[in-house]
Amino acid sequence: MTVKAADKLKSDGWKIVETSGFLHLIGPLWQRVVDGTHEYALATEDKHHNRRGLVQGGVIMTFADRTCGMTARFVSGKPTLATVQLDTHFVEAGKIGEVLVSKPHVVRSTRSLIFITTEVTVDKRCIAMASGVFKILKSEG
Repeated sequence: MTVKAADKLKSDGWKIVETSGFLHLIGPLWQRVVDGTHEYALATEDKHHNRRGLVQGGVIMTFADRTCGMTARFVSGKPTLATVQLDTHFVEAGKIGEVLVSKPHVVRSTRSLIFITTEVTVDKRCIAMASGVFKILKSEG
């Protein structure tokens, strides 16, 4: 990510989310809360490109999964959840250098499942839509 992109995100109130493992490889992931709504951002860079030089679809799917999962964890108050279903529809290509934004919306929450939707946008332009079902897991120990 360029320093310019990071500075812009910081000045707009975004904070880096600490990640590890696979998710650390695609990040950094950014988060902010606006009017009680959690928003997430990913500044795309060269490591995110596909053979056509556009943002790889798997990056967009991972971003949608992660942001919906983080919202599910926040809503449930539980530390451990698992994605049991994630449907993704690609609407338009994302370009390297653009900032992807996700604002997940909880559709329904039960004792064991959380249903969430999100649009992945770039400057209000929808590039993908996703809906997921997340299972609340029992804590170990």
